[in-house]
Amino acid sequence: GCLTEGLRQGICDERNRSDAMDTTQALDVVGSLISQLKAYSAKLPEVVPMAAVPGGLKPTLEVVETYEKTISRFREHAAGTKYQRLSEPFVETLEAFESGWMLRSVQALLMVLDQLELMQREKLISVPPTEEARLREYRHTLHKILPGNKPELEGAGQWM
Repeated sequence: GCLTEGLRQGICDERNRSDAMDTTQALDVVGSLISQLKAYSAKLPEVVPMAAVPGGLKPTLEVVETYEKTISRFREHAAGTKYQRLSEPFVETLEAFESGWMLRSVQALLMVLDQLELMQREKLISVPPTEEARLREYRHTLHKILPGNKPELEGAGQWM
C-alpha cells in the first residue's frame, strides 16, 4: 500500500494516506524499541550509585542512531494519520534513551501503549486480538525492564 510503495515513490496522496499506518505497524515500532531497550538494559549493572554516574549511563552513538532511525521511520509514515499523536512520546523515549535515562525511556513507551489503548477505546483504531496480546506482552516486558523492578534488590543501596 501507501506505506511501502507509495512513500518510496513519493506518490502517496491524502486520499490513501489513512492507510499509511496501521496498529500492527505501530506495534512493530514499539517492539523494535523494546528489544533495543532490553539489549541496552542487559548491559547495565544492577545498582549504580548516582554519585558515580550523575548523568546516567549513556548508550553508544550507534545504538542511539538505530533507536532514532526507528522513530524517524515511524514519524514519516504516521504523519497526517491518526497515529501521529504517538510521535511526541516516541520523541520523549528517544531523548531519554540518548541521555541514558532508562526509567524515562520506558515510561514514554508505556505512554505510547496507553495512547494505543485509548485510541482503541475511542474506536479510532481497531486492534485485532493477536495485537491485543502483543500490547499486553509489551507492557509486561516494559515493566520488567523498569529500573528497580527486582524484589531481590529491595533496599539495595539505601545505606550508601
